[in-house]
Amino acid sequence: MKTLKYSRQRESIKACLMARHDHPTADALYTSIREEYPNISLGTVYRNLNLLVELGEIQKLTCGDGADHFDADTSPHYHFVCKSCGQVSDMRLSPMEEINQLAQEHAEGQVDSHTIYFYGTCGHCLRNNS
Repeated sequence: MKTLKYSRQRESIKACLMARHDHPTADALYTSIREEYPNISLGTVYRNLNLLVELGEIQKLTCGDGADHFDADTSPHYHFVCKSCGQVSDMRLSPMEEINQLAQEHAEGQVDSHTIYFYGTCGHCLRNNS
């Protein structure tokens, strides 16, 4: 594997993502990063996010809302997606390894992991709609 050249912008993108827990889109990160790097391009943010995903340093979440969200927490965990406001949040639910075993009974290949998104209405939206 080729040695990756150090990039202040990439490190800044990663640090910004690690400081957040709202699973932002590339556009939201771009807005935050521009405060420190006013000349950074949206393309640079996208390229670096995709590189960080490829390196396994962050996760890309495709939740069905048309925009990819990003998560600095690469440990196995589940996400809740609000269908009202689109917010993506971590769930405090231990990974269920038994799902892999159940799926293995129906798979033609080897199951080694799974991804689950739970969808509904977040507490904030529920309170605002009451």
